[in-house]
Amino acid sequence: MPRILYVEDDPNLGFVTKDNLELHHYDIVHCTDGLQALETFQKQQPFDLCVLDVMLPHLDGFTLAQKIRQQDTQVPILFLTARSLQEDKLHGLRIGADDYLTKPFSMEELVLKIAIFLRRSQKNQANESITQTPEVIKVGNYVFDFEKLHLQINGKTQDLTFREAEVLRYLAERRNQIIKREDLLKAIWGDDDYFMGRSLDVFMSRLRKYLCDDPNIKIEGIHGVGFRMRW
Repeated sequence: MPRILYVEDDPNLGFVTKDNLELHHYDIVHCTDGLQALETFQKQQPFDLCVLDVMLPHLDGFTLAQKIRQQDTQVPILFLTARSLQEDKLHGLRIGADDYLTKPFSMEELVLKIAIFLRRSQKNQANESITQTPEVIKVGNYVFDFEKLHLQINGKTQDLTFREAEVLRYLAERRNQIIKREDLLKAIWGDDDYFMGRSLDVFMSRLRKYLCDDPNIKIEGIHGVGFRMRW
């Protein structure tokens, strides 16, 4: 059973969500504050997914996500948040989260997002083959290991989140091709709404930063269309 760290301080919502997810055969470890969640993550690893509320006692969800990322670059992080401001959501993505869901949410939508994360996670590749592309590929002078979520160049290693690795692989597989923004969004996020487009820009900025040691690698924005990666 996939193990999920679920952090929610509202006792009623926490109980209902935990109960529903357990009915879908997930092993749910429920914490009610950020510090408890951090201690649990440190002591009870590994987890297959972290589902975090933003507004938490003792340690907020953003800080919790940052501390989780410092210890594990691979585990997917999904925010559940009542904060609808786009900058709040983009901040979550900038610090390493993979996706978000705005409260109030439907249980069906949460279950679907969790299923997508777990299905596409490298920890569950035995259940579904994502692609026939080799897991280790050359991106310019970098060695990109999708399975380990690593970028390496000149002895330096950059850890990637799972979502960053998905975006990079999608671009690298289509080297020198113009990629429509909506095609990339649907392939990676399953949606192409306005906010997902903003979040994609955050991921592109992060990838450009990671790839800056090879000046020949360019991730170009094609105005009104999408992107092109070349080297």
